[in-house]
Amino acid sequence: MTTVKANDIVLGIESFGAEDAPPVLLVGGTTMLSWPDALCERLAAGGRRVVRYDLRDSGESTTGDPEAPAYTLRDLAADAAALAEALGGARAHLAGIGVGGMVAQVAALDHPGTFSALTLVGTRAVAPGPVDDDLPDHDGATMGRLFSSPMPDWSDREAVAEFAAAGAEVMGDDPAAARSVAARIWDRTPGTDPQVQMANQLGMVFSRLDCAPRWRERLPGIDVPTLVVHGRRDPFFPVGNGEAIAREVPGARLLVLEEAATAIRAADVGEIAEAMLTLR
Repeated sequence: MTTVKANDIVLGIESFGAEDAPPVLLVGGTTMLSWPDALCERLAAGGRRVVRYDLRDSGESTTGDPEAPAYTLRDLAADAAALAEALGGARAHLAGIGVGGMVAQVAALDHPGTFSALTLVGTRAVAPGPVDDDLPDHDGATMGRLFSSPMPDWSDREAVAEFAAAGAEVMGDDPAAARSVAARIWDRTPGTDPQVQMANQLGMVFSRLDCAPRWRERLPGIDVPTLVVHGRRDPFFPVGNGEAIAREVPGARLLVLEEAATAIRAADVGEIAEAMLTLR
């Protein structure tokens, strides 16, 4: 892992594969660890240079005030374009997961010619907040269970890991995998300030981020090969959100993972990697 300066800020990155291979840029959602090691390794074995990175206010990237971000969704999209340039300027396959998928959509639209392909995993085409009438919103019962859980002591590594595991079980994800990732995120977060730790674990900054103007109506303007990956059992962004993106992006391929929820399961890594490697 290292850092790169792009768009006048510092981004934490980790690279896999040969530096002269075609680049795949993985937008964290919000930290780079949303992308499993195994997937990064499979893509690198397929002849790609894989770079996963932390969004601002997470991991090794520039941390300001997660409760009052002085930047917008468009700035995060510009970060992705600037990072692609800083890594050598070759057109990159851009992939985003969750809220990182929102960044990736806007980056592809705002910076045409920068990216060669687009992969969108478990995301939607509208900003956090009220959803469009034709899109399914968060599953109410699941969210009720999730948000009724008391917050942990964010300065206690083990308590944070257990909180993540319990949340994963509610969401239909693997508790053991979530526990491991949460511990790794905690270890990578600068200091033990509770607000910073919470921001890293929950991506709270997105609830306070300026995401205007809307971009869904611009999706037909995406002109690169696009793969949309979505878990059939995703209660946070239900699968209808991925289906809508696939309908509205010209020529997009939809890959629905029948047993998956919000996180990338180990069992699905091979299928996702194979689908991504077919994009040029």
